[in-house]
Amino acid sequence: MNGFMKNHDKSLNVLMFPWLGYGHISPFLELAKKLSQRNFIIYLCSTPVILNCIEKKLSPEFSPSIHLLELNLQNLPNLPPSHHTTNGLPPHLMNTLKEAFDLASPDFALILKTLKPDLLIYDFLQPWAPKAAVELKIPAVEFISSSSTMTAYMLHEFNKPGIKFPFSSICYRDYEKARIEKQESTMSVENLEEDKRRVRECFYLSCDIVLIKSFKEIEGKYSDYITNLTGKKVVPLGPLVQEPTLEDSESELITWLNEKEKRSTIFVSFGSEYFLSKEDFVEIAYGLENSKVNFIWPIRFQKGENLELEETLPKDFFNRVGNRGKVFNGWAPQAKILEHSSIGGFVSHCGWSSVMESMKYGVPIIAMPMHIDQPINCRLVEDVGIAVEVVRNSDGKLHREEVAAIINQVVLDKDGEFVRQKAKDMKEKLCIKGDEEIEQVAKELRKLCAKF
Repeated sequence: MNGFMKNHDKSLNVLMFPWLGYGHISPFLELAKKLSQRNFIIYLCSTPVILNCIEKKLSPEFSPSIHLLELNLQNLPNLPPSHHTTNGLPPHLMNTLKEAFDLASPDFALILKTLKPDLLIYDFLQPWAPKAAVELKIPAVEFISSSSTMTAYMLHEFNKPGIKFPFSSICYRDYEKARIEKQESTMSVENLEEDKRRVRECFYLSCDIVLIKSFKEIEGKYSDYITNLTGKKVVPLGPLVQEPTLEDSESELITWLNEKEKRSTIFVSFGSEYFLSKEDFVEIAYGLENSKVNFIWPIRFQKGENLELEETLPKDFFNRVGNRGKVFNGWAPQAKILEHSSIGGFVSHCGWSSVMESMKYGVPIIAMPMHIDQPINCRLVEDVGIAVEVVRNSDGKLHREEVAAIINQVVLDKDGEFVRQKAKDMKEKLCIKGDEEIEQVAKELRKLCAKF
């Protein structure tokens, strides 16, 4: 570990403060690990329920350089401490969680004042965090865990409303726009505008630079566009993918995968925060069954839902797929599964962390974007050549025939060879690159801290 450190680099204390979603916590933790190997002392601040999860993922080698700081939120109605995370949170409680998060701002300011770090790295929904840092003359930098492409698209909408985005392939389909409008119609205008204000403020309060989980080979032009729009320098962090653990290797799923042929199996996952509609659930199940490809499908229900798999899957589904499919309620070691030689495709919602994992492990994507940034990420990975989308019909419905056809194309068919090769090439490219982005990040952060 000390091999990364330079003798002339003084140790810097960094307070890291992610939003409460797993798709945010995980990249912050991976960045913490990388920086801790370069003479940065990291203090990671979050709620107890999240820190309990992080503690299990931190190996003892990081204990001298990564410290966990609790931020306790108020127990608002229907929001006990177990709900102080977006993981499994029922959607109707999201605004309550944001409210509890905001109410913790004085406690966070006290942590900042007591710790007096050299730098604050914060997320996209808490403008009060960098404001508190400014008052204490502490430099603050935003870490954006979504793609440069989505960030560029969003900033374009903020800065040039009504003007077409200059990259024509990056867009929402009509049914995706309709879905977003429907979701927004359930929110008050005040809440919508408040969320936009938070995102804008967090971006513009970042000192000189913004950190984005990306790399220039696939998103360079979108990062450049962000700089052209805003004057902020984009510093890419690389993929920041969590390494599989030894315990993951002992999973029953890995034993099952070991018995399958090379690239014969797909992994199906829609992330920790999206829950399929009943219609999508059924069409995907039939699509998997009809594809004749082996599959692993961990299914998650919202907290408080007491559902059985048999209630949600088509009748006799388990009997028909037999040992070809592993379907269960709960968590799966995603990175360990994706790196396995038996995996030949990834049915994914195109959450950015999942996209990065598929790139690192060379697994082509069967793309089923659902909401927010996922359709934009989907268009990007199709442009790059590592994914094929399961396109819905004009009213946004999935069809089992299309699901099965795209799975077979990506995993089995001759016309899927292009996407399989592209995914393999991407894995090799990332392997060669190693941590080159992180070396530059460390330099940029030291340069920024030297100004204060």
